[in-house]
Amino acid sequence: MRHRRGNKKLGLPTDQRIAVLRGIVRGLFLNGKVEVTVTRAKEARKIAEQLISISKKNDLHARRKVESFMGERQIVSKIFKTFPERFEGRVGGFTRIIRTGFRRGDASPMAVLELL
Repeated sequence: MRHRRGNKKLGLPTDQRIAVLRGIVRGLFLNGKVEVTVTRAKEARKIAEQLISISKKNDLHARRKVESFMGERQIVSKIFKTFPERFEGRVGGFTRIIRTGFRRGDASPMAVLELL
Protein backbone atom coordinates (compact mmCIF):
# COMPACT_ATOMS: atom_id res chain seq x y z
CA MET A 1 0.00 0.00 0.00
CA ARG A 2 1.07 3.55 -0.66
CA HIS A 3 0.05 5.19 2.59
CA ARG A 4 1.29 8.76 2.83
CA ARG A 5 3.52 8.59 -0.23
CA GLY A 6 3.88 12.10 -1.52
CA ASN A 7 5.15 11.71 -5.06
CA LYS A 8 6.22 9.34 -7.81
CA LYS A 9 9.91 8.67 -8.15
CA LEU A 10 9.97 8.85 -11.97
CA GLY A 11 12.90 6.43 -11.98
CA LEU A 12 15.32 9.13 -10.84
CA PRO A 13 17.31 10.02 -7.73
CA THR A 14 15.83 12.82 -5.65
CA ASP A 15 18.08 15.64 -6.87
CA GLN A 16 17.57 14.73 -10.52
CA ARG A 17 13.82 14.35 -10.05
CA ILE A 18 13.56 17.80 -8.49
CA ALA A 19 15.65 19.28 -11.31
CA VAL A 20 13.44 17.69 -13.98
CA LEU A 21 10.24 18.90 -12.32
CA ARG A 22 11.73 22.38 -11.79
CA GLY A 23 12.54 22.55 -15.50
CA ILE A 24 9.06 21.44 -16.50
CA VAL A 25 7.43 24.01 -14.20
CA ARG A 26 9.78 26.73 -15.47
CA GLY A 27 8.83 25.92 -19.06
CA LEU A 28 5.16 25.93 -18.12
CA PHE A 29 5.38 29.37 -16.50
CA LEU A 30 7.44 30.88 -19.34
CA ASN A 31 5.58 29.42 -22.32
CA GLY A 32 2.12 28.67 -20.93
CA LYS A 33 2.28 25.01 -21.93
CA VAL A 34 4.75 22.14 -22.17
CA GLU A 35 4.58 18.64 -23.66
CA VAL A 36 5.86 15.85 -21.41
CA THR A 37 4.89 12.34 -20.42
CA VAL A 38 1.64 11.89 -18.51
CA THR A 39 3.28 10.92 -15.22
CA ARG A 40 5.69 13.87 -15.33
CA ALA A 41 2.79 16.17 -16.18
CA LYS A 42 0.84 14.95 -13.16
CA GLU A 43 3.79 15.49 -10.82
CA ALA A 44 4.64 18.91 -12.28
CA ARG A 45 0.99 19.89 -12.01
CA LYS A 46 1.09 19.41 -8.21
CA ILE A 47 4.08 21.73 -7.90
CA ALA A 48 2.72 24.35 -10.31
CA GLU A 49 -0.64 24.50 -8.54
CA GLN A 50 1.07 24.94 -5.17
CA LEU A 51 3.31 27.73 -6.47
CA ILE A 52 0.38 29.58 -8.04
CA SER A 53 -1.62 29.27 -4.80
CA ILE A 54 1.34 30.63 -2.84
CA SER A 55 1.76 33.51 -5.30
CA LYS A 56 -1.84 34.60 -4.75
CA LYS A 57 -0.94 35.60 -1.17
CA ASN A 58 1.52 38.11 -2.64
CA ASP A 59 3.63 38.87 0.41
CA LEU A 60 7.34 38.61 1.18
CA HIS A 61 7.16 35.12 2.65
CA ALA A 62 5.28 33.84 -0.39
CA ARG A 63 7.82 35.44 -2.74
CA ARG A 64 10.70 33.82 -0.87
CA LYS A 65 9.03 30.40 -0.91
CA VAL A 66 8.47 30.55 -4.66
CA GLU A 67 11.99 31.85 -5.24
CA SER A 68 13.48 29.06 -3.16
CA PHE A 69 11.96 26.51 -5.53
CA MET A 70 12.32 28.33 -8.86
CA GLY A 71 15.70 29.95 -8.24
CA GLU A 72 15.30 32.67 -10.88
CA ARG A 73 14.09 36.11 -9.93
CA GLN A 74 12.85 36.96 -13.43
CA ILE A 75 10.40 34.04 -13.39
CA VAL A 76 9.36 34.82 -9.81
CA SER A 77 8.60 38.43 -10.68
CA LYS A 78 6.57 37.28 -13.70
CA ILE A 79 4.63 34.85 -11.49
CA PHE A 80 3.79 37.53 -8.94
CA LYS A 81 2.83 40.12 -11.58
CA THR A 82 0.56 38.00 -13.75
CA PHE A 83 -0.86 35.06 -11.81
CA PRO A 84 -2.62 36.69 -8.83
CA GLU A 85 -4.87 38.76 -11.10
CA ARG A 86 -5.17 36.05 -13.76
CA PHE A 87 -6.43 33.43 -11.29
CA GLU A 88 -8.19 35.80 -8.88
CA GLY A 89 -11.56 34.03 -8.81
CA ARG A 90 -10.17 30.49 -8.79
CA VAL A 91 -9.42 28.45 -5.69
CA GLY A 92 -7.63 25.68 -7.58
CA GLY A 93 -7.44 24.01 -10.96
CA PHE A 94 -5.00 26.42 -12.55
CA THR A 95 -3.61 23.85 -15.00
CA ARG A 96 -4.97 21.36 -17.51
CA ILE A 97 -3.56 18.06 -18.78
CA ILE A 98 -4.51 17.04 -22.31
CA ARG A 99 -3.36 13.64 -23.51
CA THR A 100 -1.84 13.84 -26.99
CA GLY A 101 -1.01 10.24 -27.87
CA PHE A 102 2.11 8.14 -27.65
CA ARG A 103 5.75 9.01 -28.23
CA ARG A 104 7.20 7.41 -31.32
CA GLY A 105 10.41 6.04 -29.82
CA ASP A 106 9.18 4.18 -26.75
CA ALA A 107 5.38 4.52 -26.92
CA SER A 108 5.18 6.52 -23.69
CA PRO A 109 1.85 8.28 -23.24
CA MET A 110 2.40 12.00 -23.84
CA ALA A 111 0.39 14.97 -22.63
CA VAL A 112 0.32 18.74 -22.85
CA LEU A 113 0.37 20.51 -19.49
CA GLU A 114 -1.01 24.04 -19.88
CA LEU A 115 -2.14 26.96 -17.80
CA LEU A 116 -5.80 27.94 -17.99
